[in-house]
Amino acid sequence: MTALWTSADAVAATGGRANRNWQANGVSIDTRTIQPGDLFVALKAARDGHEFVAQALSKGAAAALVTHIPEGVAPDAPLLIVPDVQLALEALGRAARARTKARIAAITGSVGKTSTKDMLRAVLSRQGKTHAAEASYNNHWGVPLTLARMPADSEYAVFEIGMNHPGEIAPLACMARPHVVMVTTVGAAHLEAFDSIDGIAHEKGSICAGLEPHGIAVLNGDLPNSWILLDHAERAKARTITFGTKSTNHHRLTGIRVRDGATVGQGRAWRTPFFLKISTEGKHFAVNALGVVAVAHALGADRTRALITLAAWSPPAGRGTREALILSGGQEGETLDLIDDAFNANPSSLAASLAVLAATTPQNGIGRVGRGRRIAILGDMLELGPQEMAMHAAMADDPSMSAVSVVHCVGPRMKALHEALDPTQRGRWTATPEDIIPHLPRMVDAGDVVLVKGSKGSRVSVVVDAIRKLGQRAPTQDQEV
Repeated sequence: MTALWTSADAVAATGGRANRNWQANGVSIDTRTIQPGDLFVALKAARDGHEFVAQALSKGAAAALVTHIPEGVAPDAPLLIVPDVQLALEALGRAARARTKARIAAITGSVGKTSTKDMLRAVLSRQGKTHAAEASYNNHWGVPLTLARMPADSEYAVFEIGMNHPGEIAPLACMARPHVVMVTTVGAAHLEAFDSIDGIAHEKGSICAGLEPHGIAVLNGDLPNSWILLDHAERAKARTITFGTKSTNHHRLTGIRVRDGATVGQGRAWRTPFFLKISTEGKHFAVNALGVVAVAHALGADRTRALITLAAWSPPAGRGTREALILSGGQEGETLDLIDDAFNANPSSLAASLAVLAATTPQNGIGRVGRGRRIAILGDMLELGPQEMAMHAAMADDPSMSAVSVVHCVGPRMKALHEALDPTQRGRWTATPEDIIPHLPRMVDAGDVVLVKGSKGSRVSVVVDAIRKLGQRAPTQDQEV
């Protein structure tokens, strides 16, 4: 197997000094998941990675990227010594990008970056050797790490690019140098760092700055601020492809139907009609899948094969996955449906999740209640800025909220929504997710569809885990639409 990095290549890329020859087959920043043969990168984050170099080497790391020989590490250990580890990681990323002929896509957006990246990875993996970011590795270390891990013989690569503050996206896009970029949507995420949603649109649109010459920008054309995205694409001299549900879009989705286990719709790419299906509920997933079709085609992949792959796609855990649970003591077929969307939340993504919940069909005639309910357990939406309490309260007026039987709220910000809800819908409010867990056996029942949604920092994922422990996962069945 060809090494991902040799010491000579890494020295050439970073300008560092290797105290002995080595070869690495991977790149890692975490000793908990490091594999034998990885290059360990001693980043400084919550803790200084130099504290873990000895452990990484003991687990079989091929070498470590460091600024000095750490305490407890032999002077002749395989090390690459550089002035700054973060800058050296970025240099490795740029060198990896320079040596590949892969066709590259980069995705950003306030909602749906990670699931859309996973869709595109699934599509491209069926058509060539594809490299993509793990999880949501989309920040100042995630993008260069993903680049540094990219094999030289990759045919396609997919990068996710995120931000918390202005000015973060363009440098990362310039590092990845994509041939095609995609913006999923623009919404009130990380609003505390921006003056307005238009400011967020400008930041998202800046991904176009990284495009290779003659690059293509695939942009959501349904937004009030789509013009801002188009302006950035024009300044980058990019060819633009818009997608969405409006008739003015180049790629348009019509007749969208959300059914249990699937979302389907009629699509049109300019004059070419097609049928689009994904194996999960959600109009927003289907619209992003339409964008994925456009990106794949722009990268040179086959559109028909892309549509076939998407028909079997479902989101990763924590991002809208739906599973059926047989509660303890329940009968086969008497299930509770759990929608796990506990990884991220802002007003746009919460509205999308509520729409999914509203489209579900609970089961009547089973369980102790006998009437299936749509139940939402909602954790705080974080990083929304000074209007965060008002934005939480405003979700009570979301069009899909009227279809929800009971709304339970978790966290200090969600107290504003709890107080704004119609009293007939108002469930429990607790300050922490742990406080609501003891009440779950009485809050949910067979026949219910339960959505758990919140920002990662709200930690409502522990509620998802607690609900799973109330029973066991039901056998899956293929669903036809």
